[in-house]
Amino acid sequence: MCSKNGMVFSMHTCGLIVHLTGIFGRECSPRYLFELKEDDDVCRKAQKSGMFYLFHSLAPLLQKSGILAPPLRISELERILGKFGQDTKKIEHSVLIGCSDQLEAWFALDLGLGNPSSSGSLQKSEMETELQGSFIELRKSLFQLNEKDASLVATMSPVVIILVSDGTRCLLARQSSFPKGLYSALSGFCDVGETLEETVRREVAEEVGLELESLHYSASQHWPFPNSCLMIACHATVGPGQTEIHINSQELEAASWFSLEEVITALQRKIPPASQQGSTVWVPPKLAIAHHLICEWVQKQSSSSSLS
Repeated sequence: MCSKNGMVFSMHTCGLIVHLTGIFGRECSPRYLFELKEDDDVCRKAQKSGMFYLFHSLAPLLQKSGILAPPLRISELERILGKFGQDTKKIEHSVLIGCSDQLEAWFALDLGLGNPSSSGSLQKSEMETELQGSFIELRKSLFQLNEKDASLVATMSPVVIILVSDGTRCLLARQSSFPKGLYSALSGFCDVGETLEETVRREVAEEVGLELESLHYSASQHWPFPNSCLMIACHATVGPGQTEIHINSQELEAASWFSLEEVITALQRKIPPASQQGSTVWVPPKLAIAHHLICEWVQKQSSSSSLS
């Protein structure tokens, strides 16, 4: 099985080496990347033609010049593993980290996972000699990487929150964990190496299957849960005829387009509503940045209506 989102590593490392697309200056189609992450068969097939970046106990392989070592094709990786008596099934534990704009998948493989004395792990010194590079501890590598690769190390937990509009309606969604009737804007964590714009487009594509036409920044807010996040709020639009929603049931319980009148009604309801019926739609309270986004959209739509 192809590992996703770095879950093959221990919990504190999740997000450190996932989605390095921004590091290499190329952007993959959000839909294709989502397909790679969700479909193991597609992911396995992509390994055959993909590229592998090597790590050892979470330390990336660097060249002496201070840049990430070139990735390997699967044939070269199999040769190296065979040379050191390793089962090539080890490749199945690689982590999907992104893809190029030519739809070439990128993976990360940690050669040092497991007990160093067991056959499941490769000795760091032997690998450095074979690969003609050095595995540098992740934090220290920041001081050796050139400007292009310096974004490898994360220092915060940025989260994007996006209110999508088709020009006359806005898209609101809910998770199964939400209180009954609560709908909000889409949101998600930024992956390491991604720009905010890339994260916004990826999250929208992953959660509701929409390709964005444009987006712009609105505001930010510190949010202490779950792990001291910086909420970065954006408005986004989809093009005409590009409004069909495809809900990712693993992420969302429901998502719908709402008219200006429906959103105004939801904003006017007391929070939480006295009626707890699921059909009663309401939105986050004023202290949440999602409320700010929704009010901005209502104000813009109301102004446009008065001018027309």
